[in-house]
Amino acid sequence: MRPLVRAAVAGSLAFLSVHAAAQEEDAGPVFPSDDPVIRAIWEEGVERSQVMELGHVMMDVIGPRLTGSPGMEAANDWAVRKFEEWGIEAYQERYGTWRGWERGISHIDLVSPRVRTLEGMAAAWSPATGGPVEAGVVILADAETPEAFEAWLPEARGKFVLVSPPVASCRPQDNLEWFARPETLARMAEEQERLVEDWGDRYESAGIERRTLPEALDAAGAAGIIRSEWSEGWGVIKVFGTNLERTPVLDLSCEAYGLVFRLAENGQEPVLRVDAQAEFLGEVPVFTAFGKIPGSADPEEFVILGGHYDSWDGSSGALDNGTGAVAIMEAMRILKAAVPNPRRTILGALWNGEEQGLNGSRAFVEDHPEILEATHTVFNIDHGTGPVTFIPMQGFAGAVGRFGEWLAKIPSELSDLVTLEIPGMPEAGGTDHASFLCAGVPAFSFHVGDGRGGHLPMGTNRWDTSIYTWHTNRDSFDKIVFEDLRDDALMTALFAYLASEDAEPMPRDQRAMPEGEAWPECRPPERTSEEDGR
Repeated sequence: MRPLVRAAVAGSLAFLSVHAAAQEEDAGPVFPSDDPVIRAIWEEGVERSQVMELGHVMMDVIGPRLTGSPGMEAANDWAVRKFEEWGIEAYQERYGTWRGWERGISHIDLVSPRVRTLEGMAAAWSPATGGPVEAGVVILADAETPEAFEAWLPEARGKFVLVSPPVASCRPQDNLEWFARPETLARMAEEQERLVEDWGDRYESAGIERRTLPEALDAAGAAGIIRSEWSEGWGVIKVFGTNLERTPVLDLSCEAYGLVFRLAENGQEPVLRVDAQAEFLGEVPVFTAFGKIPGSADPEEFVILGGHYDSWDGSSGALDNGTGAVAIMEAMRILKAAVPNPRRTILGALWNGEEQGLNGSRAFVEDHPEILEATHTVFNIDHGTGPVTFIPMQGFAGAVGRFGEWLAKIPSELSDLVTLEIPGMPEAGGTDHASFLCAGVPAFSFHVGDGRGGHLPMGTNRWDTSIYTWHTNRDSFDKIVFEDLRDDALMTALFAYLASEDAEPMPRDQRAMPEGEAWPECRPPERTSEEDGR
């Protein structure tokens, strides 16, 4: 770490501790319980927080953690070393294999009719260009029949093919609503609706399936496939992956894609020069990293803290889900310092393969029925940034009583923020707690925002996470709110301690499901990239 960076990180950590100490001096946390361990957890988590240091290494030094990449391997190795440094038993558990791939540089230039470097990058697992490639651009055919589309395919040979619909404006909707005249807003809405409908008609009339289109263009000998999935915010796009092995796949920013599309649409014959470097590493083993604090009285019973560690690699994987991984690691550090001998075993899991379908956690559920039977509670962190404010009870009828008891013992600075959804509905997917829910294990995921009944939908009321950081090219260290991350780790440690000391197991009674609804069924993990259904 360079001295200036080290000083900045150290200074910010000191600020968090000093600011917290000043707040406590003014009012002090309200401890409704005289339990000295709760006070020790609070002191360790507030006064000696390491969330910013952990976040810096995870997001800035190691970077994105794409499943099967050297970055994911390095992240697992580092997490194990940190756990061991804190005196926590640590290990990695292999759950399968995945396509190994290492990203190199992506350089995309418009060279005709004018010169401009374009904002964009290769998709995850994209083949390399094998050196700079210069080629013209064509738009996906507007073919009236499947036969006409097949007849057009030879025109894609040696060309970069634009396969995403254009966007009328790369201004976010709230910006348009704030500044545009009503007639302008109406015109732009109509234009965007028409563009989406026209592109859908293009697929339908040509008999194109979005899933098989890349394979058709690959077989046709396209120089590259260019796409853009605008995330409806300033400068953000979603960056996902590809399964192709020959043709490079590129993701352009909304503005860059619009420029190239307009040039091609208006007969200006744009030419791009692309140098996308990457290396396939074959099918490589993939692992989940664990930290373990053995129980003293009931070591064969478990409290599991989990958050997925893998990420997409369009940016640094900060809010999805570096923050969750940092919170798990920091909670385990706090617990080891303040609760070295918990009643039950506490397991900190940094799941891998979540972005490909919860594969790491699903494999754990499939491989460890003996642990599932003895698991008291699973806590899952995958909510980006912001304090925990909403916890659904996931259909477990007796869970609310236990959560009520825990929250009654937690300082009001954290507990007063939390709303419980009672009894809730079991979630079939989305993040790793679902892997346990389907097996009937009490598993709960933390949320940020007003919850389902608030004035904003859950998906949008999270620091605009779904727009600006979820799977985007802007999911970086600077988006983390570290005071909130410190409190998330603290809340997780407190819940874990209280669950580990419960006299009775967490009730597993399931709610009566509404008519036509059923408890989710477990899906098997995809243990190799050949099984990848995405």
